Amino acid sequence: MSSYFHSITLDYEKCTGCTNCIKRCPTEAIRVHGGKAKIIGERCIDCGECIRVCPYNAKIAVTDTLDKLSEFKYKIALPGPTFYAQFKEEKNVENILDAFLNIGFDDVFEVALGEEVVSFMTRHYLSTNKYKKPLISSYCPAVLRLMQIKFPDLLSQVSPFMTPREIAARLAKEDVVKRKGISYKDIGVFAISLCPAKVTEMKQPMGIKTSAVDGVINMSLVYKDILKQLTKNHKKEKGKNLQKATGIGMSWGYVTGEAKALNYGSALAVCGIHNVVSLLEEIERGELKDIDFLEVRACTGGCVGGPLSIQNPFIGRVKLKYLVEKYRSKTPYYQEKEMLDFYQQGRFISTESILPRPVMVLDDNVSKALHKMERLDKITNELPGLDCGACGSPSCRALAEDIIRGLAVETDCIFKLRERVQTLAKEVLDLARKMPPAKGDDPSKEKGR
Repeated sequence: MSSYFHSITLDYEKCTGCTNCIKRCPTEAIRVHGGKAKIIGERCIDCGECIRVCPYNAKIAVTDTLDKLSEFKYKIALPGPTFYAQFKEEKNVENILDAFLNIGFDDVFEVALGEEVVSFMTRHYLSTNKYKKPLISSYCPAVLRLMQIKFPDLLSQVSPFMTPREIAARLAKEDVVKRKGISYKDIGVFAISLCPAKVTEMKQPMGIKTSAVDGVINMSLVYKDILKQLTKNHKKEKGKNLQKATGIGMSWGYVTGEAKALNYGSALAVCGIHNVVSLLEEIERGELKDIDFLEVRACTGGCVGGPLSIQNPFIGRVKLKYLVEKYRSKTPYYQEKEMLDFYQQGRFISTESILPRPVMVLDDNVSKALHKMERLDKITNELPGLDCGACGSPSCRALAEDIIRGLAVETDCIFKLRERVQTLAKEVLDLARKMPPAKGDDPSKEKGR
């Protein structure tokens, strides 16, 4: 793929070139030159770390708007469990789901139902197949893109199933086709998200060719409208029964939820993109072979801590745990026999391999690329190795790479600049001492000075 879509973009007017973002980016995708940040597309994984740390709100996530609903005859909202956690006063998920029907949607389908399906299929897969441990969750698109860039050898250990959101979108459309007789192509499914990486996943999916999700809407675009409906003491209409998911699916909204819902073998859950990097490095070294399943989330606390969330993630987690307990004993919408049929028919198995993404192609010519790599190592060794970021690159190695690519010069390093200035000053002083006297100067006065 020659180009990449990214939800995260830069507001140049707000950017002050402060360099806060370059040190937090897990893939070194940001540079600051000329007083402005620049996002390197092939490196960005849309994890949202730059959104969190930018004090000027210069990093923004571009999502679909509600205007896109007009492109479809029948519109389905696809909220995840983390959306419920944003409404700390509302204790009834049914009311939240029903509110969508009053703001432009014709129907609503819970992502948590897809999460219950994936939990069952993954458990069955682990118990009936031989696989290289640990099996890595395919849920978080930011983590998968991180692996494409930094851990390509681990991609073969990613779970073979589609994401719950993708499964829920397909089930939602099939359900409407069956119940309403509406054409599949006339149905639009819109995910309500706290995550910019999920926007990118819809535009450029991994593991499948085309996503069944037709749009991803920033949660903030519907939050006020939903809240307005809830404050009116909106009551569900009799017989709707929109809320079908159990606490098992809802628990995926915070870290450890997926691992516990699996209820099989030894499972490890890790959150926070930098913690994920450290853990994947261990797996790459051949460790953690006794772990059956690995749940990994780019956001601290899991999806409830998404960069586009409105509620404090700790409060949101408490609220979500309350809902998990409330709906834990609810009768599952999809029975085990039906989910086993999904598994045996291979309906929700990924159809495409997740391939590595090249991020540092120094030259298309192998010989020239090797020569440039030697130069890169030489320049890196000559730099101070402090990784201070003052040059606008996140590390000395990254600055050396930028120099090789013609995006920076050695004197962008303040230490190299100081050395150069000192050298020039010495040269100027030496030249001044050697300068012959001008016409009319009194040499004796020069000597007496």
